Amino acid sequence: MSAPWTPLASHAVLVARDDVDTDQIIPARFLTTTTRSGLGTHLFSDWRYDATGAPHGAFGLNAPAAQGAAILVGGQNFGCGSSREHAPWALSDWGLRAIIAGSFADIFRSNAHKNGLLTIALDAPTLASLHATIAQEPQAMIRVDLSEQRVYLPNDITASFSIDPFSKRCLLEGLDELGALVAMLPAIEAWEAACAR
Repeated sequence: MSAPWTPLASHAVLVARDDVDTDQIIPARFLTTTTRSGLGTHLFSDWRYDATGAPHGAFGLNAPAAQGAAILVGGQNFGCGSSREHAPWALSDWGLRAIIAGSFADIFRSNAHKNGLLTIALDAPTLASLHATIAQEPQAMIRVDLSEQRVYLPNDITASFSIDPFSKRCLLEGLDELGALVAMLPAIEAWEAACAR
């Protein structure tokens, strides 16, 4: 379970690449843990650091303006590759609450939602405009309202996004699939009692 999803206002970190796979998000050598904490340190490790461990200054997460960002803006087909749940864990542990991209791999999107991380797919022209804005204004604010399923972008651009109703409910209530089932327990018990009469 995660914290209930509330309206979010944040600047974004830009990773303007297509086909970002889960091994790039969190390389396999860091999958030795079953806990979520600490994985943010290794997020995009092969892109963030050189062979000596020094940060690559050109990579988005290393920019001073990226610190404190709760939104990541990517390209097309974000989260492709393996189904590792560590990928959304690492993104969340770094401090991200939402990923905006052109499209997402289905398994990554499902894992993200199950772990409290919202995915927002935008059409190509809107995404390209957002990339350009963030590149020029790294502190430009983005607002996300999951209840309304709308994202408010810089330059007075508003876009709607889709999400399946069950994932939306779980995110808004801070539930995972088991938590959603437990929340239905009173209704299940009432139905069973009615059937036993």
